Amino acid sequence: MNARRVVITGMGCVTPAGCDAESTWNAVMEGRSAVRVLPEAEAAGMQCRIGAQVQGFAPPQLRQDASRLGRATQFALTAAMEAAADAGLPGGVDLGRAGVIVATGVGDASEHIRQTTAFIERGLRAIHPLYVPKVMPNALSAHVAIELGFRGVSFTPTSACAASAHALALSLRLIRAGDAELVLAGGADEMFSNLLPLQAFDVLRALSRRNADPAAASRPFDAQRDGFVLGEGAGMLVLEEMEHARRRGARVYAEFRGAGMTTDAFHIVAPEPTGDGAARAMRAALADASASATDVQHVSAHGTSTPLNDRIECVAIRDVFGAHAGKIAIGATKSVLGHTMGASAAIAAISTVRSIRDGVIPPIANYTTRDPACDLDFVAGAARSAPVGLALVNAFGFGGHCVSLAIGRAG
Repeated sequence: MNARRVVITGMGCVTPAGCDAESTWNAVMEGRSAVRVLPEAEAAGMQCRIGAQVQGFAPPQLRQDASRLGRATQFALTAAMEAAADAGLPGGVDLGRAGVIVATGVGDASEHIRQTTAFIERGLRAIHPLYVPKVMPNALSAHVAIELGFRGVSFTPTSACAASAHALALSLRLIRAGDAELVLAGGADEMFSNLLPLQAFDVLRALSRRNADPAAASRPFDAQRDGFVLGEGAGMLVLEEMEHARRRGARVYAEFRGAGMTTDAFHIVAPEPTGDGAARAMRAALADASASATDVQHVSAHGTSTPLNDRIECVAIRDVFGAHAGKIAIGATKSVLGHTMGASAAIAAISTVRSIRDGVIPPIANYTTRDPACDLDFVAGAARSAPVGLALVNAFGFGGHCVSLAIGRAG
């Protein structure tokens, strides 16, 4: 194991289930769906009229003018400030050694639509002077660093639905390498400032159209799944070198033991049929954690609720864990929160940390009908009390990106 061990000391969330980590955890624990009918989509007569939209959000008090920031950036800042407060920051931290890595799938791309519309309707002089600062994806990391005064490494991965998993994995490596003592890492995306993202994913035939029963629409691994539910939000975690955390008296939630990153190099939107990329990422995460397959009690699956992705993820898990696969409790936070895109892996990691700390695994909401092609131990019906010493968090994104994170009980 690497001499510089990394622990998790703070967490923050903005999700369709609530604008803080505790509200999100409670909804996930209860299997309480945050998917709703979207009135604008219904009025437009769209085929998919449901989504998991953040409700009741108001940005916190900032040193910056929040109105000059995009909505995804506001999500990221809110979650980052919660995570920092949870970790007791900046107490005892050299801010020159504190980094920020905030990932995103598309960032504040809705500003592109507003500015393009203004340009078409009113010409060149209509372009807002803050257009570029609002839409550049690295604005998310930059504004978090500015707000908190973190002056170490700062950048933004943009690897679709695997983005925040990459942010966490890269933060782990930076801390191990001695390039940072602490990194605030995660991801954020906003999806409902206009109807374009919903329609774009729907014409790919990726989304559920269970409009009459939105709460039951996201159903990972269930035989009746028909697509994912678009979501939005942010998840942020404070990762810290273990001895650094101990010296400043920080509360330690869990240890971040390893990460694996691969690419299946198969298709821009479809996973490789054998699950090779996903399997190699899981194996790499276990190797990085100096762990064996039988050490794992829980996998927080990518679990999108699409027919293809869920089946192939099960194939990959069977490939990696063999006979032990049936003894691993499988969860999927997207069943409650929808697919929060670039934020999804960070939010799943936060849920996994709570499972490790509290000894309970949340249920997969809406899992009622077994699919013979998905033959694993899915936590269904209600949360399951179970000790979790080591868990994997899976994240797979358009472009073939495959990431797996190994998180365990702090020793």
